Amino acid sequence: MRTENEMYRLILDTAERDERIRCVYMNGSRTNPNVPKDIFQDYDVVYVVTDTKPYIEDKSWIDRFGERLFMQYPDEHPDFPSDKENFYGWLMQFKDGNRIDLHVESIPHAQENILNDKLCRILLDKDCIFTKFSKPTDEDYWVKAPSKAQFSAVCNEFWWCLNNVAKGLWRNEMPYVMDMLNFCVRKQLEKMLSWKIGIITNFSVSVGKSGKYMYRWLDENEWNTYLATYSSADVNECWDAVFRMCDLFDATAQYVGEKLGFAYNNVESENCMSFLRHVRNLPKDAAEIY
Repeated sequence: MRTENEMYRLILDTAERDERIRCVYMNGSRTNPNVPKDIFQDYDVVYVVTDTKPYIEDKSWIDRFGERLFMQYPDEHPDFPSDKENFYGWLMQFKDGNRIDLHVESIPHAQENILNDKLCRILLDKDCIFTKFSKPTDEDYWVKAPSKAQFSAVCNEFWWCLNNVAKGLWRNEMPYVMDMLNFCVRKQLEKMLSWKIGIITNFSVSVGKSGKYMYRWLDENEWNTYLATYSSADVNECWDAVFRMCDLFDATAQYVGEKLGFAYNNVESENCMSFLRHVRNLPKDAAEIY
């Protein structure tokens, strides 16, 4: 596996030898001082160029970065709009284990947008046009304190969507259940836990994508309980995980509400959990819910 120094040298040599490349910058995890360093971190690289078209039309130039195992052209996806004249990318997994998410960007587009990303780090600027940069920071991704309306909405969404989970479990429709749990219900739990972490840290940290860094601030019991909210597709195991999720959300929402001065709807949570327990015990041949 090529070392970090070798990869940086390759990235910079490519830019230095090509007059069309006027600037190189990086963003992502490698520029974030709060992200743990490991062998799977990719290189998020952007070449600011005089014209993106030649790089897109003759893609053989990316061969110089190494032998690829597989790759993706995100801007060629028919279902997602792209602005190829200004921004185009190749996501490359190399045979030696390294990965580069490489983009070319037009100069006007970079001048207009580059300051919007506080994780940018300039590696090379041939024309000294990108000078207003401070030390990279992930502050744009820090947990934000919720408003009263946001807090209430998250609570309501969590408890309401469990209605769908309950009927899906009773019907044994596990793909539907998993979608509802992980794309609807879990997102509300994740948000509530992140608000608790925000309170603990004075809203000065990022919990990472999908809350992957929450373990840093939750106590061991909370974190293990959160992990136990994931289950297999076994119906009974999933029911158990759902109730663990409910207990964790309920306790966390009460904490967040108390600390931020927001009223928590205990009636809603109690009624929902009562409904869940009832549906779990409802016979499969039931003619009525109640």
